[in-house]
Amino acid sequence: MLNLIEELQWRGMIQDIMPGTAEQLSKESTTGYIGFDPTAESLHIGSLVPILLLVHLQKAGHKPIALIGGATGMVGDPSGKSEERNLLDEATLTRNLTGVKKQLEKFLDFSPSLPNAAEIANNYDWFREMGFLTFIRDAGKHITINYMMSKDSVKKRLDGENGMSFTEFTYQLVQGYDFYWLFTHKNCKLQMGGSDQWGNITTGTELIRRKTTGEAFAFTCPLITKADGGKFGKTEKGNIWLDKERTSAYHFYQFWLNASDTDAEKWIKIFTFLDKNEIEELIESGRSNPSVRLIQKKLAKELTLFVHGEDEYQQALVTTEKLFAQAIATAESLTEEDLESIEGVVQSDYPAEKLKTGQDIVSFLSETEIFPSKGEARRMVQSGGISINRKKIDNTQLIIESSLLLHGKYLLIQKGKKNYYLVKAV
Repeated sequence: MLNLIEELQWRGMIQDIMPGTAEQLSKESTTGYIGFDPTAESLHIGSLVPILLLVHLQKAGHKPIALIGGATGMVGDPSGKSEERNLLDEATLTRNLTGVKKQLEKFLDFSPSLPNAAEIANNYDWFREMGFLTFIRDAGKHITINYMMSKDSVKKRLDGENGMSFTEFTYQLVQGYDFYWLFTHKNCKLQMGGSDQWGNITTGTELIRRKTTGEAFAFTCPLITKADGGKFGKTEKGNIWLDKERTSAYHFYQFWLNASDTDAEKWIKIFTFLDKNEIEELIESGRSNPSVRLIQKKLAKELTLFVHGEDEYQQALVTTEKLFAQAIATAESLTEEDLESIEGVVQSDYPAEKLKTGQDIVSFLSETEIFPSKGEARRMVQSGGISINRKKIDNTQLIIESSLLLHGKYLLIQKGKKNYYLVKAV
């Protein structure tokens, strides 16, 4: 079996690790799990690290379990949060669970013939019939209030102005019971997660020790950060989702392609399965010729292939070529088919009648919802951040009229460096 811990350490994917974990993984094929929150129908790229941990676990000969929190999704994990989040109803949770399960099945091998076939578990299955009194007897009496209060996730919330509800306070006990249940029913001896989960995870190992005298293990990975201090996985359009209906393969590809050099060097180790030698050579080549962005291109390729597959990757390249590599060409060189087939570009309709009489650019940009307000549209035009049909616009008095339409139908709007919109006159 591969030495999983050594592999993850050089990739920068381990922060905290419980004593004896590496020895356990070297000794025998071990079942390990990670929990996923079903707060939406799709996971986003913040979930890629836990997914990759499970894939690495399986590749190293161990058995992965993806635990979807059908029950805990109704409660809400306070770790890393400044305030309590909204609770989900059962119908929403069911829909989200179905979507998340479908995504996880793309990345892990569930073949029944495998001795370490992946499994999906839902903690609603064991909490559904459990009453409150049963829970506090089976779990609550084994963990002291002092122990629970000592966790950083609890301390931060208690010191904050909003405090912490009893519901959220008990979350670590509920997550701890998940580990205990999987330990006793699935022989699961390992839990993994983000570093913000360390407190919850160790509560699970403690519950197992006190209830069964058994030994369980754990490690966490660092939370992914960006060199500029921005939040990882967020753009001005919101989360980067793994579902192409929410985030197109083109926008997904562009997110990784636009990583800074510092982030790309770190992320190429974490988010790909390229081996150490290949990554070191790539980083060396990237540093000697940074303008070519070799690392970013490889990162974007590997991630788009992993999440969306070959066809979507090729389509993302085609779109990138049309929008960026040909940027020196005129918009008129794009055919109708080119414009209609540019994947991942926001498309909208606009009344052709208004363009016959003409519409000022600020009103036009607001009415097409490229900007939420005329004020924002005006500021962006004044700062030179708008192009129409690949021509920079800085005149707020410009009138948008029919003569500007490509092929008598289209306007290609660029906002900033990366955001494209195709407006069709109807």
